[in-house]
Amino acid sequence: MRWQKHPGSRTSMLLGKLILYSALFSGGSVLVYYLIQKTFSRASYYQLALEQLHGHPEAREALGTPLNVHHLQLMDKYNFVDIADAKLKIPVSGSKSEGYLYVSSSRAAPFQRWHLNEVFLELKDGQKVPVFKLRGENDDEVKKD
Repeated sequence: MRWQKHPGSRTSMLLGKLILYSALFSGGSVLVYYLIQKTFSRASYYQLALEQLHGHPEAREALGTPLNVHHLQLMDKYNFVDIADAKLKIPVSGSKSEGYLYVSSSRAAPFQRWHLNEVFLELKDGQKVPVFKLRGENDDEVKKD
C-alpha cells in the first residue's frame, strides 16, 4: 500500500506555510539590504568622497568615463561606521578600469558635520591614486593630491 498525502492534508498546509514564511523573510531581507544601501549613499561622508572623486582628474582618467559607483559590500570588514568615525570601501568602475574608493571620515561629536580625513582610489592592478588628504590641525584646510 502506497502512502499518499492528499491536497489539504496537514503536511501540505505546513509546507505551504513554510514557503510563505520563506518568501516573506527573503523579501524582508532584500528590503533591509536596500534601505541600508540607501542610508549609506545619502550619508555626507559618502557624498563628500564621491565629490572628491568626480573632481579629481587623475582618478577620473585612471578609471575612464563614465564613472560608475556600485553597491557597498556590507559584509566587508573595512566598511565601518560609528558615532565618530566612518570608513568605507566603495566599489567604482569606469571604461578603463575598476577598483575601490577608500574613505576615512570623522566628526567631533554626534550630530555634528562629518569631515573627510583621507580618500584614495585603489585600482584592480594595485595602483593607488591619492584623491584627498586632510592636512594640518585646521579641518577646513585641505589638500588635493
